[in-house]
Amino acid sequence: MAARRGLSCLWRTSSLLLHRHAAPLHAAVRTQSSVSGDLLPRTSLSSPLWAAQTSPVPVEEERRRHAAVVSAVNQRLSRQDFGRLFAVVHFAGRQWKVTDEDLILIENHIEAECGDRIRMEKVLLVGAEDFTLVGRPLLGKELVRVEATVIEKTESWPKVHMRFWRRHRFQRKRIIIQPQTVLRINGIQLAPTLT
Repeated sequence: MAARRGLSCLWRTSSLLLHRHAAPLHAAVRTQSSVSGDLLPRTSLSSPLWAAQTSPVPVEEERRRHAAVVSAVNQRLSRQDFGRLFAVVHFAGRQWKVTDEDLILIENHIEAECGDRIRMEKVLLVGAEDFTLVGRPLLGKELVRVEATVIEKTESWPKVHMRFWRRHRFQRKRIIIQPQTVLRINGIQLAPTLT
């Protein structure tokens, strides 16, 4: 009996010691608070595993290379010897790679009527045989101009969507007709000089 009392007394004192030291230990472990200002805890994933890399090319050399590329493209543009242009445009929720006189079938109606000319303003990329201009994310409206004409506004062939559960007398038939618009790309024009 006395041994039990001694063990219980020992248990009480050890648990009291744990509770006394638990709060400072918990506060020491929890370094993040609303006062500290850090939004992310510092873990192995919060910072990259590799050191910040600097470019091996000096800044002046990089500027010189950039100026040489821009002058070469400007010479091509002034001589008009770049060949057939292509462009990647974002239109109707999709990206389209287009060139002159291409036909595009869009799966919805647009506000323009048949015969109207429209301008595609979201141009992501323009390229030729020897150079490509890539936007981050878009090219400027003054740099490139892609125009199209609405050729036809129609509907797709009927698509039958049939659901059937065998041995349950369950059948559902749905006919889907999608509106469609056909566009013809009139031309892709680049500005005479790059800046």
